[in-house]
Amino acid sequence: MGKEKDMRATYNDTLIDLAASDERIVLMEADLMNASGTVTFKSTYPERFFDMGVAEANMAGVAAGLSSVGKIPFAASFAPFASRKTYDQFFISANYAHLNVKMVGTDPGITAQVNGGTHMSFEDGGLMRNIPGLVVFEPCDNVSLEKLIRKAAEYEGCTYMRLHRKGGNIIYKEDDEFELGKGVVLRDGSDVTLVATGLVMVAEALEAADELKKEGISAAVIDMHTVKPIDRELIVKYAQKTGAFVTCENHQVVNFLGSAVAEVLVEEHPALLKRVGVQDEFGEVGKLDYLKKRYGLTAANIADNARAILTQKKQ
Repeated sequence: MGKEKDMRATYNDTLIDLAASDERIVLMEADLMNASGTVTFKSTYPERFFDMGVAEANMAGVAAGLSSVGKIPFAASFAPFASRKTYDQFFISANYAHLNVKMVGTDPGITAQVNGGTHMSFEDGGLMRNIPGLVVFEPCDNVSLEKLIRKAAEYEGCTYMRLHRKGGNIIYKEDDEFELGKGVVLRDGSDVTLVATGLVMVAEALEAADELKKEGISAAVIDMHTVKPIDRELIVKYAQKTGAFVTCENHQVVNFLGSAVAEVLVEEHPALLKRVGVQDEFGEVGKLDYLKKRYGLTAANIADNARAILTQKKQ
């Protein structure tokens, strides 16, 4: 695992490449093209770039209109605005109408950093997960981001992507392949399963697995990049194999990854579960390292929860 270019640059470059071979691809911004890194798309395809101003609800409605005439709009804003401010329009005009809008929420959770609590969406994934038929996903590095954007563009239907703007881990190889709705086993294990999503928590889960390995604990790590539809088959497989899960999300523990895994375990194959994530709190101003510790989104906390659940498992 290493570092590379900002994920927003990969978002922009991938859409430019897709637009070169598919004239249906259009890009929409809510006056945030500098933040989202899409200035180059605007200069490359000015006739296919729409700055809607600070009016996200209107952007969702216009995106639905563009989709209704055959376009594939990717519409982006900060995650709380791409979810909370657009919710009714995206729900009714795009999803209920069975159109093909790709909504993108940038800087989800603690990655909003110094923008503070008003911009720190710990609930956007849960809101979007409630929309019938909507695909909700969160890439963890630049390779998975590029591949999953391409899958979203191919998919006939609405999607919501949580996009981290700055920074980018190197977790996958360039030739790795991805499918929406199918998790990826990054590391096999037999004692406990760490299920994570997104740039922040997949990296922390891998680090936690390394720490646990030093103690003789075999921890599987799954990148559950698509939270809806979730990979039920993979969860059941590891429920049978380890019987113990720790979910890891840069989100409230309610109604996103932890809840989705819990639902599968209750319905399909009971197993022990602990949820690492935001515990019913609002966001606050801070740098990423501080916010990780503030909300317990760390490898150390994941490892502690794994140890606790293994103690419970023995009992």
